[in-house]
Formats: sequence, structure tokens, C-alpha cells
Amino acid sequence: MQKNFEIKVFFVLLCIFQSIKYMLTNNDRQQLAEKNISEEAINEQLACFAQGFGFLDVKIPATIKRGIKTISASQCADYIQKWDDYLQKDKTIFKFVPASGAASRMFKNLFTFLSADYQCPTTDFEKLFFERIAHFAFYEALDEQCRQNEGKDIQSLTAKGNYKIVVKNLLETKGLGYGALPKGLLAFHQYAEGARTSLEEHLVEGALYAKNKMGKVNLHLTVSAGHLPLFEKTVAEKCKFYEQKFNVNYVISFSTQDPSTDTIAVDMDNRPFREADGSLMFRPGGHGALIGNLNQIDADVVFIKNIDNVMPDHLKDKTVMYKKVLAGVLVDIREKIFDYLELIERGDYSHRQVEEMIYFLQNELCIKNPETKLLEDAELILYLKRKLLRPLRICGMVLNDGEPGGGPFFAVNPDGTFSLQIVEQSQLDKENPGVQALYASGTHFNPVDLVCALKRPDGTKYHLPDYVDKNTGFISKKSKDGSELKALELPGLWNGSMSDWNTVFVEVPIETFNPVKTVNDLLKPQHQ
Repeated sequence: MQKNFEIKVFFVLLCIFQSIKYMLTNNDRQQLAEKNISEEAINEQLACFAQGFGFLDVKIPATIKRGIKTISASQCADYIQKWDDYLQKDKTIFKFVPASGAASRMFKNLFTFLSADYQCPTTDFEKLFFERIAHFAFYEALDEQCRQNEGKDIQSLTAKGNYKIVVKNLLETKGLGYGALPKGLLAFHQYAEGARTSLEEHLVEGALYAKNKMGKVNLHLTVSAGHLPLFEKTVAEKCKFYEQKFNVNYVISFSTQDPSTDTIAVDMDNRPFREADGSLMFRPGGHGALIGNLNQIDADVVFIKNIDNVMPDHLKDKTVMYKKVLAGVLVDIREKIFDYLELIERGDYSHRQVEEMIYFLQNELCIKNPETKLLEDAELILYLKRKLLRPLRICGMVLNDGEPGGGPFFAVNPDGTFSLQIVEQSQLDKENPGVQALYASGTHFNPVDLVCALKRPDGTKYHLPDYVDKNTGFISKKSKDGSELKALELPGLWNGSMSDWNTVFVEVPIETFNPVKTVNDLLKPQHQ
């Protein structure tokens, strides 16, 4: 049966290879060359469309009873001290912030209002926006923009029912242009010295928990190529102020998503989708493509956090505290891993120490291997070394209050072991009531709050693409000019792209998670 399956897969792949070879034109090959995408990569992507991706086999949710660490007050103090001590060593620390997304989805409701057949706020969202418009950090800039473009301030325009003119001055390029800007460059919070963007809030955070003994703060942002000049301009204008305010020296770098990580789009028959001019259509491969960007960073420890999850200064204390706690947990666990690896390398471990390593793998790293007892001594040591010698991530987890997104689970790995994974709903069989019930029973949510260790004991970097589970991508349906198409998303950055990492989940307070998904989220108390 296994042989027949392999033959079937071989012929499917052969047919795909032959069909694309026939369909590719010289112009197509030139397009691929420009994007540095090989025909082999296209073949693999088309095979994914043809075969689909298997669902992830999840066992149980990770909870505080099993899989999620809770940290007591006294432990918090110890971990914070451990991190503060680590910052005094000659180590390289980075903050890595995915910031390439445009803010257009933040303003989806306002774009809908502009195209509506009514003129005054009608929905609850629209009413709230205008009722509290003066509470937005961008209010003064918007008011000034309205004065310049319309000769009237916001209050005068709305008094006359010209609500849509105000929105146009917010979203369109003739005004503030917020509809096309990235989230990182939007005014999020108001201070005595003026409005502060989310990018600036990350500068402040970096100074508070990622400053090394020389006062240097490394911040890396992934941005879209079109927005790069705007980010560079903002950094040039704002950096000096925060360097003086926090007595630090910022080293800020940017990268864009490599065009070679774009994926081909196909029609509903899995044939390459073509643009109106006949060229192949490609789409960004999702945030999973950023594993390559992360791999380029030469750092001992990297903090990862989304661009829109920031707090104003008067609420930052808890966020900073738990960032240090997570980093302290990372340092503590990595020290233990390095000690065990040194024992294995020297080869002078005792039976008790081997048992201790197995216990550590099972209870600290939550890796279960049903076949551990069947392994011979030499095989067992190789297994322990293989599992210990991997990138390490500590992931903050908050109680689930209904936010959409991934959650912490024990899942089955390709090698048959069980380990902790961040699982998205798209990775699960939605037609299986048992699986959906299992997902619904989860108690915690992934806020994208990670601290990562990226180097081996000898100081060399792990090659992060080696630890990606390529079978954890997914296919989504899109449309283009009225035609349906399918798009391929690469394994998510903190999902399949980190599938083969050592993973530890730590409960953090819900107060540390304050994303801005819509513009009205900026009216919540935690952003005022």
C-alpha cells in the first residue's frame, strides 16, 4: 500500500512538472529570474495546491495545569534580576518588529462610510468615531489638515454635516493619508510633547528592557519597500529626542520581504493565474516569509512583538516587567540546555544525568516521545542532543477573552513526538467536531510576545529555515477583478516557521496585550 501511495504521488508531481514546463513562457522565466524564484520552487508550490496541506494533529490545549508556566511574584523578581545581569554581559540583543502591513484594514469601517449612500454617521462604529474624535492622538493634525484643505476645522465641518470630508482628510493622500500608511507611522498616543506613533512606542520599549551595558538598543523592523523612505524619515526626525530622553544609542535597521518568498497564485483548477498583461500573478507569502529576515540578524537574544501592540507610558510598567520576566526565563532555560549539551559533548554523563535530561525534555520543554523507552543508549543520547540543540523561544500567553487568532497546544510533530505549538484555526480540520471542540476548550491566546535565543553553545547562529515545517502552510481563496483565485501562505512566522524550535509557554497578564485592529481601538482606556 505504501509503495502504491508513493507511485501515485510521483505521478502527480510528474504531471505538475510537465504541465508547468509546458505553460511557462520565456517572459515567465524572465519574471521568475527577476524575483529570484526557481522553476523548482514553482513546481513545489503547484504541488501544494494540487495536494493541499494536511491538518495539524493536536492532542490537547496547553493550560496552566499542563504546558503553560505560571510565575510567582518572587520568581518574577528572580527572573528580572537574571535578565538585568545578562544585559551586563557582552551579548547582542535585538527587538524584531514586523511592521510591513498597511493600516487600510484599520480604517475598513470608515472606507465603507465613504462609499455609503448616507451622509451622517449611522452605524455604532461611525457614531463612536465622531463622538470621541477629539480623543484620538491624530486629532490636532487632522484638524489642521481640514483647516488647510477646507478652510474649516473639524467642529465646523461636522456641524454642517460634512462628516465625509473629515474622513477624506484623514484617509486620502490630500490629507493625512492614513488609509495608505503603515500602522507604525500612525499617531497612537497623545503626550504633553505631542503625539507618538507606534514606531516611537517601540523605541521607548527598547530603551526600557533591551538596552545593553553600553547603552545600545538594536531595533529591526520589517517594512514594505514602498514605505521604507517614510520609516527612515521618521527615525531621522525622532531618534535624537528618545536617545536624550532615555540616555541610549539606537541602532535601527530595516529589511523588506524578499521577493523570492512570494508565492504563485492559481485559478480554481490549480493553473497559474495570470494578470491582464499575461504575466504570472504572485502574492506575498505571509508573515512566515519573515523567517528569512529573522535569520539575517546576528543576535544572541531577540524580542518579537507586533507593531500595533503598544501602550502609553503610564501603562508600560507591567509590559516592561513581563518582557524582562520572559527574557529571564529564556536565559535560565538556555543555561540548562547548554549545560546538558556540554555533558553530552564531553561524554562523561552518568545514568542519573541522562534521566535528568529526559525529565527536563518532558517537563520543562514539554516534549513527549512515545518511543523513548525503546531507544538504545546511543540512540537516546543522539535523540536528546537533537532536541536540545535547537533555537529556543519563550512565548507569553494571555487568557483567551475571545480574540481571534492562534492558541497554545500540544501537537504531533513529523518525527512522531509531541511538543508545544502555537496553532491557528486554519491548521485544523473545521469539519471535525471533536477537533473544533478541542480548539474551543483552550484557555489561552497567543498575543505574539516572544523572546528567542538564536545561537548554539559555541556562539554560531542556527540556520532558522532548517527548523521550518513546510507542511504547515495553508491555501486561501481570493479574488482579482471578479475572478476567483487561490493563494498560498507560507508557514506562519510563529507557527510552522518555528515548529521545530524548543518552546516554552509562560502566562502573562492580559494587560500586556493591547493590539489596535480598528481605529476605534485607540479609544479604549488602555490607549488613552
